Amino acid sequence: MSVKTAFVLPGQGSQSVGMCDALRRDFPAVNSRFELAAEILGYDLGAIMTDGPIDKLNQTETTQPAMLLASIATWDAWQACGGPRPDYLAGHSFGEYSALVCADAIRFEDAVFLAAERGRFMQEAVPAERSAVYAVLGLEEDELGELCVQAAENQVVQCANINAPGQIVLTGDREAVERACALATKAGAKKVIPLAVSAPVHCDLMLPAAARLAEHINKIEISVPEIPVIHNVDAKPRDNVVGIRDALIDQMASPVRWRNTVEFFAAHGVGSAIECGPGKVLSALVRRTCKAIKTYALSDAESIKVVIGELHSASDHGDLR
Repeated sequence: MSVKTAFVLPGQGSQSVGMCDALRRDFPAVNSRFELAAEILGYDLGAIMTDGPIDKLNQTETTQPAMLLASIATWDAWQACGGPRPDYLAGHSFGEYSALVCADAIRFEDAVFLAAERGRFMQEAVPAERSAVYAVLGLEEDELGELCVQAAENQVVQCANINAPGQIVLTGDREAVERACALATKAGAKKVIPLAVSAPVHCDLMLPAAARLAEHINKIEISVPEIPVIHNVDAKPRDNVVGIRDALIDQMASPVRWRNTVEFFAAHGVGSAIECGPGKVLSALVRRTCKAIKTYALSDAESIKVVIGELHSASDHGDLR
């Protein structure tokens, strides 16, 4: 039995200044992506990624195209090294757009434009001071969902990311989120951690932004993916264009079902998950959900060559772990 692999592509939160420097050094050809992104955006995104300032990079409308660019540059490098095509792709939150580019379902140019608009619409939908985002560790979705209902008081607070067993992100109106976090602490949560995210994505506060983004999503050309992409809204792939459009639009105000995505991988024989983009956040979430899936992260030429070698070795020995 051959080894099945999944590529996982990170979203907002994995960015850092200098995150693509090694790739640009080791694979000069990826700089064409940076030049094209600058042309589309009207500013040098690559310079911000390399030099900062971090406050600018952390602004949602900058972060999302930066994460797209970083992930696609990593994908280009993987292909340049002869890396094997994965069996599945999945992106966490905004990373879903990167996954669709890798699957040849969306053109890179369209994804850059959508990334910038998505970030702008998110930021304009809710002032940063009005919202809050917290990670809650130690409670599960059903219990947290009930606590959110108790804490809402005519405001919005919802489970936004179902990341792994006992690891869920809450977001919504600041006061309601803080009330829900207080209830979670009383209910036995191990930790409640504020996250530096400037917009409350994946909750009902994003419905106006989703409606604005839908106008753009409905205009771009989308193709059936050449590699199955597991979507955030329900942890299932789509084999038709209408379904992909709907999933992208719904995703903005719906929870990210990452735990279910990893469970899909496990149920479909995936033995290796490769993080294609900055950081190792998704690798940790995969391991927390399914220890049987081996994880890798790509950052430069050396790490890419090591992973390719290990995959070939695992395939030769029929090792699915």
